[in-house]
Amino acid sequence: MSAVSEPLPTSTSRWPLKDEYQKRIAVVDDVLAVRTGLKRLLRSAGFEAAAYPSGDEFLNSLEAIHPDCLILDLRMPDRDGFEVLARLAELDSDFPVVVLTSYPSPDVRRKAIEAGVSAFLEKPVDRSVLLGAIELALAPSESNRHAHQ
Repeated sequence: MSAVSEPLPTSTSRWPLKDEYQKRIAVVDDVLAVRTGLKRLLRSAGFEAAAYPSGDEFLNSLEAIHPDCLILDLRMPDRDGFEVLARLAELDSDFPVVVLTSYPSPDVRRKAIEAGVSAFLEKPVDRSVLLGAIELALAPSESNRHAHQ
């Protein structure tokens, strides 16, 4: 499957200048239609949203963007989602990760949970399920973080 990239932003930040209390959600998926749809959904739910076509682009922007939560695809060319998760662990990142994948299996699910993801969801996902998983992931209670696994 070939990835279609979005045009690069003209500034170093992908976040719109809005209310400072609005939660920032980053989306990493190699499929343009998925990124576009998730950005629309997140913005309609009151989140700020930025999307990245690759794990590398996301990781290279990480210092500037400081997301509150990440929605991460697992199967991508170049750096896959598990490599992104490993790099985030090396960096001691403190934001929750919601995995959204078209290729769920018990082994993949187990590996993602062991990597510390907050939720493991299958594409296509119902919007209310995804938004619920994000809300739980953003909740301050650690016991809520693993409710959607």
